[in-house]
Amino acid sequence: MGFRTLRQCVKTLREEGQLIEIDYPINPHLEIAEIQRRLFRSGGPALLFRSVLGTQHPVLINLYGTQKRVERLFSDTLDRVRRLVELKIDPAAAIQNPSRYWRSPLDAITMIPRHVRRGNVLTRNIPLTSLPGVTGWPGDGGPFITLPAVYSEHPDAPSLKNSNLGMYRVQLRGNRYEENTEVGLHYQIHRGIGIHHAAAIAKGEPLRVSIFIGGTPSMAVSAMMPLPEGLSELAFAGALAGHRIPMIRRKGRPSIYADADFVIEGTIAPDLTKPEGPFGDHLGYYARQHNFPVMRIDNVWQREDAIWPITVVGRPPQEDTLFGWLVHEITGPII
Repeated sequence: MGFRTLRQCVKTLREEGQLIEIDYPINPHLEIAEIQRRLFRSGGPALLFRSVLGTQHPVLINLYGTQKRVERLFSDTLDRVRRLVELKIDPAAAIQNPSRYWRSPLDAITMIPRHVRRGNVLTRNIPLTSLPGVTGWPGDGGPFITLPAVYSEHPDAPSLKNSNLGMYRVQLRGNRYEENTEVGLHYQIHRGIGIHHAAAIAKGEPLRVSIFIGGTPSMAVSAMMPLPEGLSELAFAGALAGHRIPMIRRKGRPSIYADADFVIEGTIAPDLTKPEGPFGDHLGYYARQHNFPVMRIDNVWQREDAIWPITVVGRPPQEDTLFGWLVHEITGPII
């Protein structure tokens, strides 16, 4: 079975010598990012910083920093997911090669997300300003959340089935955002959340959104995956994790991921935008400042002993190069 939580993942990597914990105080403004870049270039281990200035939460870097480590994260499920993708492309393959696909129906069960009544992520309600404010480059407009899984449901028929999970960058503070109550969301109108936002605008309503940080590593991977039509991100995350993704049902709100380390809940107003960026992007240049939607914060939740995972993007190769490798490994036949 795959890892259910980020803490399970950290424990295993520590035991296998692929993770080192650092207790020395570290600065989230540029210092963590520079260590991440050097660590990736050297093929080093994942690092867990236990003492980050300005926050009580430990910060995890370089989790996906080597091909060997990525393969370890999904060692129990990667081949099974490849077979499920193959069947998605060609269902007749199950008849032509039954010995290869005999257990795929069992694996497909893990693709069905499940509703639960409670979860560890609701342990504590915290202020937005308590989150680690990691800044990657000197010209960035502020700190960003770089491994968010941003979740929304279609306002015309809100449900897990009609949901979207995407990795859209989130500016935590800076520029003209109201401290502790607003963050910036950067996404394009043709993306899943953009379609949901357009539907909410047509109804004259704000769009309810949740940002998941942490949990099983498959959630972040699924959020960035170019999946075929009809295959939801939650379903894919469950298959890659090896278990059904637990989602807490909440009256009048979108469901939230029960095993996340952090969840930020809020709404996107129909007509409010503010300057977002600049941001040192994955092409090696700064994405300029432009107006993008603003998310007004309702709640920030965390589990006990929550861990804040980050990545740093910039001129290739960086850690996101391994994300690209993993995407190709899984979805190469589709692409």
